[in-house]
Amino acid sequence: MIVSAVFTMALQDAVVKFVSADFPLWQIYTLRSFIAIPMLVAVVFLFGGATTLRPRALSWAMLRGGLLVAMYIAFYASLPFLDLSLVAAAYYTGPLFITLFAALLLGEHVGRREILAILLGFAGVLVILRPGTEAFSPAMLVPIAAAVFYALANILTRGKCLEESPLSLSLALNFCFILCGGGLTALLAVLQLSPKTVAVNPFLLGAWVPVAWSEWAVLGGLAVANVIIHLALAKAYQSAPPQTIAAFDYSYLVFAAIWGFLLFREIPDLATLLGMALIAGAGLLLVLLRDGSRSPARSGGLDRRTSEDA
Repeated sequence: MIVSAVFTMALQDAVVKFVSADFPLWQIYTLRSFIAIPMLVAVVFLFGGATTLRPRALSWAMLRGGLLVAMYIAFYASLPFLDLSLVAAAYYTGPLFITLFAALLLGEHVGRREILAILLGFAGVLVILRPGTEAFSPAMLVPIAAAVFYALANILTRGKCLEESPLSLSLALNFCFILCGGGLTALLAVLQLSPKTVAVNPFLLGAWVPVAWSEWAVLGGLAVANVIIHLALAKAYQSAPPQTIAAFDYSYLVFAAIWGFLLFREIPDLATLLGMALIAGAGLLLVLLRDGSRSPARSGGLDRRTSEDA
């Protein structure tokens, strides 16, 4: 289930990158969620009952959703400018930030081996970013910001949303997508930016465009993929210890590289591959360390996109 979920995640992210030249991000957010919400409501009534529709703590669920929306904004905003495999590698620093924030915000103990794993992961980031060289681009910092937002969302999930239904959290997240997409679309309409300004980043600043029937099919496919991802993640994390699931979660890096090559002919260079290996190795080391020091119930809120399974 987890391999199917991350395979679909990588495909979904590749499709968003593919259509980023045709649609503004806010239009994708809004239309995808309008399609996904009825699907999720149907799933709720079929398997969870109407009582799981409303989160127990709506304010925390919406704040968590807002953090995840910010994560997606940063993640998708970098796709038109960077290779998918590079964005994926930078984003997978999330577990490192989770460990760091758990120590700073939740007061959890971080041992020397965990500190070593964090340093190993950030060494991988430096290998990929290559600051101070011509290969460095400020755009590379954007998916790292996505990892920070993701980590904060997971910390909030653990601290305030552990008793929420994944389906209700997913509905709250999609409502946040609609609020964000609709609100920023309205703001851009009021601002009426000049064509020259929009041309700087049409994916973030562009106005809505007409949608052809074939493009509705793409948006519908994104919504279906979103629902499948959420259900597969929920089932996976319910069926095995989180540390086991998290180890397979890193297969996203492989799938992202595959889709990047097939759709965009992107071939990661040696430094990027080395950085990806260091980041994945650091994340897996943290998984193994958590295996021996935390119970599944406590660690379940900290693995990647468990908040989104949801």
